[in-house]
Amino acid sequence: MNEYLAIILRSSAVYFFMVIALRLFGKKELSQLNTADVILILLISNSVQNAMVGNDTSLLGGLAAASVLFSINFTLKKLMYKFPKFSDFMQEKPEILIHDGHLDFKSLSKLNITSDELKEAMREHGIEYFKDVKLAMLEIDGNISIISGNQNLKQTYHKRKHIHKSLS
Repeated sequence: MNEYLAIILRSSAVYFFMVIALRLFGKKELSQLNTADVILILLISNSVQNAMVGNDTSLLGGLAAASVLFSINFTLKKLMYKFPKFSDFMQEKPEILIHDGHLDFKSLSKLNITSDELKEAMREHGIEYFKDVKLAMLEIDGNISIISGNQNLKQTYHKRKHIHKSLS
């Protein structure tokens, strides 16, 4: 039983480390995964596996670690729902990108959103000009939502793509 308590403690530590790491490095980076992101996730999962289960490669050891991860995740989601201040601490806030046709260059710069990326989101929402955007927001899940100035509102969905430019 002592072995399973160690798995529980190690799995909990890894979970909270990952929550903190994602908070520091930005959850928005995971809104749409590119090849490098998938490789990173696979390598992280492989690197922390032994930290969670140690030498116990049994079925019960793996199930214990998975159960702890699901339990912590479930508990955190319930706490975030029940305590708004805790939710504010755990999640980033939506950011205004365009308001009444005016771009918020400070937010765009802080979030590393290029004009090409913003124009792509606008096109996907059927909008051609910045002046036609009533409100554009980068949501907490990394999606860009856009409301146009015209009354024919339609719902569309845009996942933020991450363009990595080489340093040349």
